[in-house]
Amino acid sequence: MTALAKITSKGQTTIPQEVRKALQAGPGDLLAWDLAADGKVTVRRVRPLDLDYLKAVEGTLSEWASAEDEAAYRDL
Repeated sequence: MTALAKITSKGQTTIPQEVRKALQAGPGDLLAWDLAADGKVTVRRVRPLDLDYLKAVEGTLSEWASAEDEAAYRDL
């Protein structure tokens, strides 16, 4: 399937309905544009992180939060 969309002078475009449906994307969703070295571009919907889950997991990661870890990985 090929879907066409025109770019405005402000660099904006309307995402065709078929593409929005395939991405399961709607108003307020974020899209990521991935650029490959060969010039190909893919687009995907970015799902927001589940903050409650991340907060629950955060407490289990304390072994990685020492001063020594901070010093060892500071320049990465």
